[in-house]
Amino acid sequence: MRWHPPSAPRIHTWAFVLDVAFASNVLSRPDTSEERMHNTLTQALFEMFPSHEKGDFYHAYAYLKHLDHFMHHALQLAGSPTKRPESPISDDIDEMLEAAIQTVAEAAMSRETSAYHSKVVQLRDALQLVTQKTNVSIEPPETVIPYKQARSIILQNPESIAVGECACRAAAETSCLPRGAMDVCLFVGDPHASFIGEYNPKFHKISQREAVDLLEDVHRKGFVHCAYFKKDLGRRFVAICNCCSCCCQGMKAWKTFGGAIPVMAPSGYLCQVTDDCNGCGACVEACHFDAISSTGAGPKVVIDDAKCMGCGLCEDSCPCAAIRFGRDPSKGEPLDIAALVARTA
Repeated sequence: MRWHPPSAPRIHTWAFVLDVAFASNVLSRPDTSEERMHNTLTQALFEMFPSHEKGDFYHAYAYLKHLDHFMHHALQLAGSPTKRPESPISDDIDEMLEAAIQTVAEAAMSRETSAYHSKVVQLRDALQLVTQKTNVSIEPPETVIPYKQARSIILQNPESIAVGECACRAAAETSCLPRGAMDVCLFVGDPHASFIGEYNPKFHKISQREAVDLLEDVHRKGFVHCAYFKKDLGRRFVAICNCCSCCCQGMKAWKTFGGAIPVMAPSGYLCQVTDDCNGCGACVEACHFDAISSTGAGPKVVIDDAKCMGCGLCEDSCPCAAIRFGRDPSKGEPLDIAALVARTA
């Protein structure tokens, strides 16, 4: 399906609708403490954008409030079975999100233009992203985040974390997680985390300790940690999604097109198999990227280096401790916050 954005007058209508919402939220005199908090959160989101990119606020506001509808349109555009979210949304905002996902799809064909992409991170690097105690502001080199439009790490109030329902799994016709067990997506740092935690009923705030526990739990369940960056949310890292290859759109696109649509970047590590391997196949089952196979020609499994994204799941699944990960220049550099901060000190 190819969806064509509406005419300019319709786009101006969306801007007007959100202008009115913003003005009533932020500029009106608040009557209650809850209204004052809402005003403060909306103002913080608006002020995050530089003057020449204030227009991105409209998309950010709608995206964070209606992430489920955004992902529903993503599945529709991909031709995947999906069910429409039950949460209420106006026709204007829904149409705006539909146009936004078309724009994201058109930009996704190149790392020069991609506006919404992820970096695979091993568990130890994911844990760093949710345990910072002071603000972080770094611009990683393209060897770490190989994208032009969004690659900053700006963690303002990094202890502010919101967890919520995985929009990919919720929108899918069938999911590997049941309803009630889909809260596996983490928004990290403000203003995003506080805004989505307050405005989106599918999200709520949690502590850093709870975020660590969640990451360790989903790792044991065999999900891949992906650090997501979004141009329309301040050109920066915004969330950790804990992904599977059966439901999550980024991983499905990567696998379907063999990396030709560069929506994911590898972790910086490459899997290596030692002679201790007995060919049991546990790692084959654990790999979401089809990078490991058993040929039957010998006791050891075979790694397809081109497909390996270095997520680390196979290492933890191996009963023989026969898998190791090493750095590989073809896979870029890890998103290691401590190392990046030290490099810029």
